[in-house]
Amino acid sequence: MLRLFAALPVPPDVSRPLLKLQKDLTGASWRPEENFHITLCFYGELSHTQARDLDDLLGAIDRPAFDIALEGAGWFGRREPTAVWARVRESDELRALASQCERAARRLGIAREKRPYTPHITLAYCHGTPLDAARAWTERHQAHRSPPWQASHFHLYSSQSRSTGPSRYIAEADYPLSGFTAPEGMY
Repeated sequence: MLRLFAALPVPPDVSRPLLKLQKDLTGASWRPEENFHITLCFYGELSHTQARDLDDLLGAIDRPAFDIALEGAGWFGRREPTAVWARVRESDELRALASQCERAARRLGIAREKRPYTPHITLAYCHGTPLDAARAWTERHQAHRSPPWQASHFHLYSSQSRSTGPSRYIAEADYPLSGFTAPEGMY
């Protein structure tokens, strides 16, 4: 079984400044830079056969490349924060790509996430973080912005648990978006 999700990678010039935000929050388990991504659709545990079928469907997605940027911060968890994150600016292009990734799940009968799609980059998972602390951390980082970058491709990632430390995310497959030509050796 493979634990899979589709996501946009985050370039280093956008991810490095996020590391400076990772401080001063009680109960935060900060994520390493190599785990930063923008989830499009979480698929969960799939068999190798389901993963191959999903790969075929994701490979057939024909969406144009688009600009994306970060603006602000937020948290999940109404009464008890579960994560803090950098907000991804909303766009029709991003929503359309996420919708097509979700459509692939529906076609394969994969259970979908019930919560509404909120594009973000998880910076920390929270354990016992007071709500006021998450609110104050978020307010301090509302002014965070990134320069826009082009979402030129997305990946099918596997999530591999480790006995210590955060899970490791591996890009198992790459899917270019149309209108973008990858430099030699990129894939």
